[in-house]
Amino acid sequence: QGYEGLVEGGDNIKQANWLSVSNIIQLGGTVIGSARCKAFTTRAGRLRAARNLVEHGITNLCVIGGDGSLTGADIFRSEWAGLLEELVRDGQISEEVARKNCRLNIVGLVGSIDNDFCGTDMTIGTDSALHRIMEVIDAITTTAQSHQRTFVLEVMGRHCGYLALVSGLASGADWLFIPESPPEDGWEDLMCERLGE
Repeated sequence: QGYEGLVEGGDNIKQANWLSVSNIIQLGGTVIGSARCKAFTTRAGRLRAARNLVEHGITNLCVIGGDGSLTGADIFRSEWAGLLEELVRDGQISEEVARKNCRLNIVGLVGSIDNDFCGTDMTIGTDSALHRIMEVIDAITTTAQSHQRTFVLEVMGRHCGYLALVSGLASGADWLFIPESPPEDGWEDLMCERLGE
């Protein structure tokens, strides 16, 4: 469950094996769990996470996420030595354990369906999001045609219109709104005219 799993510990931290990943290839990446974690934004929460990792002898993290996840990873890495010192001072771990786990290695991977990160063709999550959007469009197209109705489909992508643009092109959408190109004044009349045609 992302950082929530680190903070809560217990059954959330377990060794992965081949059985852990069997029959999940067709699922989206969130099958491993994902959660916004308010506790991890606090030092106390990161202290609990550090203790849980040290208890399991984990000093390597692979963080897949967007801006919040990767910022959190950077803060966690920069505080690591201080967190271990605090755990030793509070008697929660020994100095020997702190020495053994003195370095936290983090690999950050951009996992964002928005595909809004430079230097890569496609971020993790974008492809599966596009597949889901196209499945939905395929499912509703015949309904729209048989009822002779216009359907409005909203896709995710907060500040980035990549998913909307690519799925709009792939499905032959008649009208498209994306944040990078806000509609000009009078768009309503133009849209009605186009749809009327």
